[in-house]
Amino acid sequence: MVRVPASSANLGPGFDTLGLALGVYLRCRFRPSEALAIRVTGRDADRISTGADNLIWRTAVTVAEGHGRSMPPIELEIANDIPLGRGMGSSAAALTAGVVIADRLLELGWKAARVLDEAARLEGHPDNVAACTLGSITASAIDSGGVARAVRIELPRQFSVGIVVPDFELPTTRSRSVLPDCYSAADAVFNVQRAALLVAALATGSTTAFPAALEDRLHQPFRVSLVPGLDEILKLRAPGLLGCALSGAGPSIVVFFERGHESVCDLVRQIFRLHGHNSEALVAPIAERGFEVAGEAAG
Repeated sequence: MVRVPASSANLGPGFDTLGLALGVYLRCRFRPSEALAIRVTGRDADRISTGADNLIWRTAVTVAEGHGRSMPPIELEIANDIPLGRGMGSSAAALTAGVVIADRLLELGWKAARVLDEAARLEGHPDNVAACTLGSITASAIDSGGVARAVRIELPRQFSVGIVVPDFELPTTRSRSVLPDCYSAADAVFNVQRAALLVAALATGSTTAFPAALEDRLHQPFRVSLVPGLDEILKLRAPGLLGCALSGAGPSIVVFFERGHESVCDLVRQIFRLHGHNSEALVAPIAERGFEVAGEAAG
């Protein structure tokens, strides 16, 4: 069995580079079979294909073909807890699971770094799959040679994270379509400053950097029209609340707060409600590990 955590990416200023792993999981049991057979249970199970176009299976087949191999038919049991289309890395989890399944069944012998690189190539950016692979909080990039690189840090004990999931979806393609083709030097510098500040604050546990460390000019201002209440949510201030950011491409919201102040997530829910949408708060722990196979960490 392979277990892969959900993830939240961008975290405000860290567009396509910062991510965190959440203790909400995709679980896949797999074994060779005479014919492909896929069964799905859990959240949004009716929307996950049980045919050859299943993303996990397609990923495994793509990995095999890329290495001159063919995937044997498998029996695949999927138990999913990750909301689909809500900015919680459901596709990244599926891609990571597919890469791991191919690695194990084809006996490729890949370490976590190789799994990350393969998943990042398929995903097109490394932020979510880095969190899926390494767990905790990650900073990642594609180097000049096209290889994915990532560094993992621990969330300070005094910080907690929640995800508020509204009752509507926002396809990543639509969320990406509203972004500009280029940015001003001032906006680029603005985000570099905030991203550096955020990483330093998360590495040291400093609260004084917030909420400035979550400010962004590269993606959230352009997505405000797609997520009712987002502008108000990003401006929320309250005791114990460090700040909010769009989770990935949205529409879910990642909420950073000081431990013991879980109730601040209700402030986000109230804003969604004022804009005609119900929501749920998932105060899931940070997943300390990335994908695990048969109970063993990825490394």
